[in-house]
Amino acid sequence: MAGRVGEWAGAAPRNLAPWASHPDASKGRRHEEQNTTARGPRDAFQRDRDRIIHSISFRRLRHKTQVFLAPDGDHFRVRLTHSLEVAQIGRTVARALSLNEDLTEALCLAHDIGHPPFGHAGEEALEDALRGAGGFDHNGHTLRALTRLDCPYPMWPGLNLSWETLEGLAKHNGPVFEPGWALAAEDADFPLDLTAHSSLEAQVAAIADDIAYDNHDIDDGIRAELLTHDQVMAVPLIARGWDQVRARFPDIASERLVGELVRSQIGAMVNDLIEETRARLADAKVECADDIRGAGRCLSGFSEEMRDAERELKRFMYANLYRHPRQLAAADAARVVVAGLFAAYATDPATMPPEWRDRLPDSEPDRSRHIADFIAGMTDRYAVSRYREVVGEIELPEGF
Repeated sequence: MAGRVGEWAGAAPRNLAPWASHPDASKGRRHEEQNTTARGPRDAFQRDRDRIIHSISFRRLRHKTQVFLAPDGDHFRVRLTHSLEVAQIGRTVARALSLNEDLTEALCLAHDIGHPPFGHAGEEALEDALRGAGGFDHNGHTLRALTRLDCPYPMWPGLNLSWETLEGLAKHNGPVFEPGWALAAEDADFPLDLTAHSSLEAQVAAIADDIAYDNHDIDDGIRAELLTHDQVMAVPLIARGWDQVRARFPDIASERLVGELVRSQIGAMVNDLIEETRARLADAKVECADDIRGAGRCLSGFSEEMRDAERELKRFMYANLYRHPRQLAAADAARVVVAGLFAAYATDPATMPPEWRDRLPDSEPDRSRHIADFIAGMTDRYAVSRYREVVGEIELPEGF
């Protein structure tokens, strides 16, 4: 592995726990970098975070689906704002546990970069299109985008992120025993120890993602009038939180308390996560970051009570929001757009932009994967625009 050439050693992070990820102990980057004083006092993980923020892939998240496809409303969350909210939660937990906040933030900001347009509906369409070419997985595509496709620097392909950031993105949801082709290719080039657990920072980032969308999707669902107050009160976790909020603000109109409910629930989940993680760390008797990876289980997580309550909340959200008839109709249209684009480009590559057409491989599966790379990088609105240009007009349902 390449060394830490070019990293700045003078910007020591705040006091870290012995099991936290330390930039001075990084396993380096795939491509060696030359030192330059123009980069300022940033360590390896701070540089990773900044490279992600400055990347085109990150900027595209502004117009990629979070819950609502191609949302017209200015107040709904998209992948970009969701990622920022995840990062805020992740930093809070990392600081409380004396973990590396910069690495945690980098992982939170980048975790959704591999999502194609239209979220999971778009991913399903690309999975079908690539069925004979290895399939499509947004997590593997995150690494592919950051190591091969987004190339802002002249010295090497990708962003040349540190091993710890790539490892955390590869397996923040746990060890990977059967990686898809995209993740397997990255692991072959820069081994990421896929079958071990990830750093505690990556584990925190994964749960911060859950906390963010569990609660913010309630806010968006009510705002979109796909969820009602009475519906969400059927979830015990929400009902308990609402009773507490109402008791604190008895004279405030209910519609003004939804934000406070969401805020309070995030706080309750964060506090539970911190307390449970501390208890697991004490029980496991970890002494260093390698002990985290070799623990054989996740050491960051909810208590049993909160885990069960959170799972019940997720079941409610799937039944009442994510699978709402309006959402399903929009998802059907999204799959038509993505599938139609793939078929059009596969049939007539001349319809692709020159920078993609000129690099189109001659043989499979690389040819299909190249087309999928182009489509996966699209925003929702760009995908619709390209569909109308190369396929034809499409009637989009309400909510699109």
